[in-house]
Order: sequence, then C-alpha cells, then structure tokens
Amino acid sequence: MKEDKKILLEKHKDIARIDQEVKRTHGWYVRVRFYGKTYSKFFSDRKCGGRYSSLLSALAWRDKTEIKLGKVRTDKHIVTVSNSKTGVVGVRHNEKLNRYEVSWVTTEGKQGKTSVSINKHGKKKAFELACSIRKKKEAERLATD
Repeated sequence: MKEDKKILLEKHKDIARIDQEVKRTHGWYVRVRFYGKTYSKFFSDRKCGGRYSSLLSALAWRDKTEIKLGKVRTDKHIVTVSNSKTGVVGVRHNEKLNRYEVSWVTTEGKQGKTSVSINKHGKKKAFELACSIRKKKEAERLATD
C-alpha cells in the first residue's frame, strides 16, 4: 500500500490532477503533445474505480499513446516543433554571420550552443553538420534518465 501512495504523490509528465467539487469532477487529465498535435484523455476516478486506478489507467494510456506516435518515453521535456525557418528544432540560420547556429539543453539542464560556418563547409554541408550535432546532443541528454 505504501507503493500506491508513492505513485499518487509523484509528479507524472503530461498528467494533471483535476478535482472540481462544484462539477463533481475528479480524475486525471493526460495530454501528450507530439509534432504540433495534442492527444488528450480524461480518466475519471468514478469510472476507473478510484484515484489510484484512474492514475494507473492514465499512465498506461500516456505510455501507449507515446509508443503509437513514436515519441521517446522520457520524463524530460522534448521539443518537436521548430520555431526557426530551417524546420529543425535547435538549428537556425544566421544570415548576418553566414552560419547555422545549434542549441540544446545539456545533461545538467544548462544551455549548450555552437555554430557551423557556411563559408567553411558550404550551405548544404553546414546544415547537415548542424543537424547532426543537434541530434547527437539531444540523444546524449535523453540517454541520462
């Protein structure tokens, strides 16, 4: 029974507790975001047989949904939508300095940055190198769970 309490008290990525007395709504709300799309589901305590059972159902649904989508199962934050014109998360083109700039979060949670010169490598090769660096750094961060 101690394990049950521990699971209830832990924070779970993408899962929020909803307790609205006025609406008599109690349960867990799961929201999985992947490549700009959101998948969500509510797990009612009443329908699932209690607070603990609804949490277990929510966790199972989240994990199953991530597997189905091809999302890496981790409790770390993952960005899958790029705000830059390159279309690659963490890689941006700096026209003024004629380079691709790469950014990532280190295993210690700090900002990491580097750049790849277009003058030195050519535009296509510089972009490929920048993407390769970003992919490697993201894999390193996610490997340390």
